[in-house]
Amino acid sequence: AVRAIGLNFADVFAIWGLYGATPKGEFTPGLEYAGVVQAVGTGVSHLQVGDRIMGVTRFGAYSSHLNIDARYAIPMPADWDFKTGAAYLVQTLTAYYGMATLGAMQRGHNVLIHSAVGGVGLQALKIAKAYGCFTIGTVGHAGKVEFALSEGYDKVIIRGKDFEQQLKDALGDKLLHLMMDSVGGPFFSIPFSMLAPMGRAVVFGSARYATASDKPNKLHLLRHFFTRPKVDPQRLVETNRAVLGFNLIWLYENAELLRSLLVELETLRLAPPHVGHIFTFDQLPDAVRLFQTGKTVGKVVITL
Repeated sequence: AVRAIGLNFADVFAIWGLYGATPKGEFTPGLEYAGVVQAVGTGVSHLQVGDRIMGVTRFGAYSSHLNIDARYAIPMPADWDFKTGAAYLVQTLTAYYGMATLGAMQRGHNVLIHSAVGGVGLQALKIAKAYGCFTIGTVGHAGKVEFALSEGYDKVIIRGKDFEQQLKDALGDKLLHLMMDSVGGPFFSIPFSMLAPMGRAVVFGSARYATASDKPNKLHLLRHFFTRPKVDPQRLVETNRAVLGFNLIWLYENAELLRSLLVELETLRLAPPHVGHIFTFDQLPDAVRLFQTGKTVGKVVITL
């Protein structure tokens, strides 16, 4: 029985028909949830009726009930509510796998995190700080700067025409080792050109394609598509840099890896995720529309 649902940008692109992993034909969106076990199947031993769990699913979470593979149902910490549980898995796994596994983040590295106060950005900050890293966050609106600094970013810059100079000033004499990119365009190209030898850019999203509308803006999409960054593989050899990309659907298909990552995350003892916006189930369309504007802070959660 679903009690809370977490929203993700993949939901928006799936609804628009622009997400490659979307099932064909009619489908129910939604990748993560929290709720209460109402029944268990034969052979399930780590869960029982009444357990409070959080989980991920390959779509379908915009629902009141789910029949889910037990491997993807994770017991929630006793002191968490359902909203917190629905805000944890996708963002935290995205941030941790991107930074620790693909990004090869090391203690003391200097890290740039785009969409600094989004769900992934805030979890990425906590993980980076657990590694003792210097963190630079980027935001799209000046109104988010103070909140980002209060959460613990060392430096915060606003994405704009002077982005390159802002980034240089924020780094000072430091090298840039890792970029977590969910924006694209020049905000990928500029820091990528500044990466240190063996620096890595991890791409986990493309928020710049989103617009605050119920249907995709084709002209907007085409403009960003044709101006997307181009990476020359030969230059990667010359500069000793790397670009890696992934989506959580791939991780979902590797249940054992997913569970091993969760075990590793437990050792970091991260603070609970920040839930910034709460809607009821009948307000779900409004929640999605707000999410598309880029004006949200932290996780957007739906309660049932």
